[in-house]
Amino acid sequence: MPRYVAIKQSICDAVRDGRLNPGDRVPSEAGLVQQFDVSRMTANRALRELQAAGVVVRRAGSGSFIAEPKPIGQMIEIRNIAEEIRERGHAYRARVIQNREERANVETAPLLEVSVGTKLFHSIIVHHEAEFPIQIEERFVLASIAPDYGTLDFTRMTPNEYLTRIAPLERVEHRVCSTMPDERMRGMLGLSDGEPVLQMTRRTWSRSRLVSHAWLTHPGTRFELSAAFSIDD
Repeated sequence: MPRYVAIKQSICDAVRDGRLNPGDRVPSEAGLVQQFDVSRMTANRALRELQAAGVVVRRAGSGSFIAEPKPIGQMIEIRNIAEEIRERGHAYRARVIQNREERANVETAPLLEVSVGTKLFHSIIVHHEAEFPIQIEERFVLASIAPDYGTLDFTRMTPNEYLTRIAPLERVEHRVCSTMPDERMRGMLGLSDGEPVLQMTRRTWSRSRLVSHAWLTHPGTRFELSAAFSIDD
């Protein structure tokens, strides 16, 4: 058996029999080198393949950890991400990167189908599950429909909570794609080089107006989306 396979099997066996649980730190490359008497390249390959298989999560500067079962987000139902995380029994935390007023320009005006110069709010929030960043929410909101958006503390409530209260949903549009993140996005999600992201574009309407345009970006190896619906006879 190749040595990198033996390392992978040892870690997977420890997960199966409960010696390693989600969130537990796994040995570092240096630790694996010493434990299995292998080269650093072999240890690195084992960790990379475990990451690709979704068994471990590698965070730059922190090490490697046993991955949580992949959270599953709803594509049809508009859920509050804080509630989803808490329902899975995990702690929720939000880090607000920005929440500011802007005037629509030639790039952002088409997102909400408004004229250049229209007042918008532009927020970027990183949502954390059990201290791991699970979603970047970048959102443009029409200020005339949500006038208090730019003054709210989104560490205490989510944009979803506010918007569904003041602008009841009439229509939702979703589009999902897999893409490679830029350097800033990689840093915010704690991703390794070469790790993809799963990005949902969500547009919502209320009072016959397009109110919000959001990009919801998740680590591709740590998240999946699902949808279910019933068809009437």
